[in-house]
Amino acid sequence: MGSRYLIRKVVGACLTIFMIVILNFVLFRMMPGSPDRILLRNPNVTADAMAAARIRWGLDKPLIPDQLVDYLESTASGDLGFSFKFHGEPVTGVLAGRIWPTVILFGLGEVLAIIFGLALGAYSGWRRGGPIDYIGNGISLILYSMPYFVIGILILGVFAIGLHWLPPGDWGGISHLVLPAAALAFPYTAYIARLMRGSTLEVLGSRFILTARAKGLPLRTIMLRHALKPALLPLVSFLGPALAGVITGSIVIETTFGLPGIGRYFTTGALNRDYTLVMGITILYGALILFLNLLVDLCYAALDPRVRYAR
Repeated sequence: MGSRYLIRKVVGACLTIFMIVILNFVLFRMMPGSPDRILLRNPNVTADAMAAARIRWGLDKPLIPDQLVDYLESTASGDLGFSFKFHGEPVTGVLAGRIWPTVILFGLGEVLAIIFGLALGAYSGWRRGGPIDYIGNGISLILYSMPYFVIGILILGVFAIGLHWLPPGDWGGISHLVLPAAALAFPYTAYIARLMRGSTLEVLGSRFILTARAKGLPLRTIMLRHALKPALLPLVSFLGPALAGVITGSIVIETTFGLPGIGRYFTTGALNRDYTLVMGITILYGALILFLNLLVDLCYAALDPRVRYAR
């Protein structure tokens, strides 16, 4: 892989996360619910306590450039400030103690979506017009049209409350993540299946596939050795937006199933106006999405040499 392509992508990702941090600081400072107003809602807070709190949070300094520079320096060192609602606990400590449910949920959801979507789409394109093709297209259209919270409620009602096959949520092990991971994966399984089906049909109609058929190669061999790799290119390009969608969808799923992950605390932090916690989660999610998009770009360049050598 060309070093210039890699350097360009890494520099672009670094500049993007830098802009995210600046916009994160400016926009949240403009929103209502500053630490002053949070403290003022408590009638027992004295003027001395208010002044001490302002010094502790660095609010006694000018917003720009002093507070902005301090925020950039602390963020670069991994210090995301202190949570207002967790008794002054560092935001990094709050996130570190609740990141694993989110990571496991995101990983399971993405793996399920890719595996089942890839298999269903490739088989539907390979056996176009068959019963699996018609059934898969109908189910895919329904699932992709439904929002996360609707799918989550339906899954809860059928498999947890109705059939009692699996626990309804909370955090007690992998079994508690089966239903949330399925609810997270269903919409993107449907989209990946439809995308993979169209890509497979397009590749199977290419000239090099027709040449392979003319040579008498079995259809299975043509599909696995010749058609699969070029058919994956549109899917790989879609994985960037798909990964971002799964990450943001995990916020809804964690809240629906009561999982103690970062997404759930993002919701509660916004409701409690714990804006240092919300800012920290925003930066974490932004950095994660950029990192995953960078991996997708590198994978796409590995599959298609024209990308990495393009000017």
